[in-house]
Amino acid sequence: MYDLTGFQRDLLYVIAGLDEPHGLAIKEELEDYYEKEIHHGRLYPNLDTLVEKGLVEKGQRDRRTNYYTLTRRGQREIDARQEWEAQYVDV
Repeated sequence: MYDLTGFQRDLLYVIAGLDEPHGLAIKEELEDYYEKEIHHGRLYPNLDTLVEKGLVEKGQRDRRTNYYTLTRRGQREIDARQEWEAQYVDV
């Protein structure tokens, strides 16, 4: 996960926390968090990067709507990141 941007890590966390979210649901969650608009030109290329890295799978709900799920590797990366953070942050 060290080679991901902060935005890509946030995408992973949102996907992990929702049940097969589609792009718009992910976008809305991040807009709430960042308190600003997330443009499609930023969202979808970063989602594609996570798919290419094998951290996320993309499925098709219908002709226009894709959904995203975490792969086992993606979950392992999140778990490892949380363990690493726990060394430094007392939660």
